[in-house]
Amino acid sequence: MLLISIILLLVDAYVIKGLRGAFKKKQWPHKIEFSIIYWVISVALIGGTIVSIYFKISVGARAGILLVFFILLLFKVSFLPFVFIDDIRRLVIRLKDLKKRPAIVAPSTLNADTIPRSEFLLKAGLIAGAVPLAGLSFGIVSGAYDYRVRYQTLYLPNLPKTFDGIKIGQISDIHSGSFYNKTAVQGGVEMLLLEKPDIIFFTGDLVNRKTDEVYGYQDIFSKVKAPLGVYSTLGNHDYGDYYNWPTAEAKIKNLADIKTVHKNMGWDLLNNSNRRLKINGEEIGILGIENWGELTRFPKYGKMDLATKNTDDLPVKLLLSHDPSHWRAQVLLQYPQIDVMFSGHTHGMQMGVRTPDFQWSPVEYIYKEWAGLYQQDKQQLYVNVGYGFLGFPGRVGILPEITIFELRSAVNPQIAKA
Repeated sequence: MLLISIILLLVDAYVIKGLRGAFKKKQWPHKIEFSIIYWVISVALIGGTIVSIYFKISVGARAGILLVFFILLLFKVSFLPFVFIDDIRRLVIRLKDLKKRPAIVAPSTLNADTIPRSEFLLKAGLIAGAVPLAGLSFGIVSGAYDYRVRYQTLYLPNLPKTFDGIKIGQISDIHSGSFYNKTAVQGGVEMLLLEKPDIIFFTGDLVNRKTDEVYGYQDIFSKVKAPLGVYSTLGNHDYGDYYNWPTAEAKIKNLADIKTVHKNMGWDLLNNSNRRLKINGEEIGILGIENWGELTRFPKYGKMDLATKNTDDLPVKLLLSHDPSHWRAQVLLQYPQIDVMFSGHTHGMQMGVRTPDFQWSPVEYIYKEWAGLYQQDKQQLYVNVGYGFLGFPGRVGILPEITIFELRSAVNPQIAKA
């Protein structure tokens, strides 16, 4: 982190140089006040990013700091090549001039030639650097509710034949306290229901801080139904840990209220428990635990010993666990009987790139598994990047997700071929 911080500070020094070159005729880039403000912001963001990664702070503050840091970093990375090209151009011109007239230096001639071109290059760099900011604005306008259905086949060799072809829908991280467009939210629910899943999973974070945030949307999410049931679990935001309650009793009541909301919507809330799903005499297990996060700032309320109780005879076990870090930290190490774990939590940081062949987000520097399907040996994890949003009121590149799984009683042909 020290080396990275030094590199980032050197980048900032180069960016200031470029800004002064782009606005050579302006006074403000050359004032000491500008330098002070620039360096205070830069150092604060670098320090805040380090704190966000290694220390316990509120999730909203963490998301805000990291988002601003990476947006500005994108601006700098887009701007720097133009500064570098201009410096190379200046150097070549100076070397040519020295070669032609080694005893004479004509700065006025150099200025007449280089400054206009320099300003053009550097201002072009500023335009290129502004693209991420434009993308951020576009994400606020259109990305927040641009729901996308993603399809994923899950190959489970031990899956009973009766369950072959079963469709599971997953949504996660609704964060109803962030919504500002009820019609768009309802449109996403309709997209989910049009897929006609047999089962639906919700993997936590119904609200941001308090249960009453969901009351205005309870009628919409009550429509989320499936023939074989809707199963849900709690996320770190659902416990009221991010709100300053007047009394301990008020916080306890808030948690009771959110459990009641799940019940009233017809969702089967799995808090360290399991259900046996039976079709034509064959069964699989659906397990759910309370929040369990590896990072110290997130609670470890989940109890896998209770969730797996009396499930040894089931050929397939599907686990709902909000935080994907739980998979590597505990499930892989201690519970090899779990076939697939379904998670959310990361949001893909609501910013990045996601294509069929490539994905990147700043969140990958915090979570090893943050979006899509992962497999280790015979165990699988799927991370849904979320239905809602938190902190930044939009999404850029990492769009809100509705996942549709098809269960197949076979070995993944790609793995078998490998």
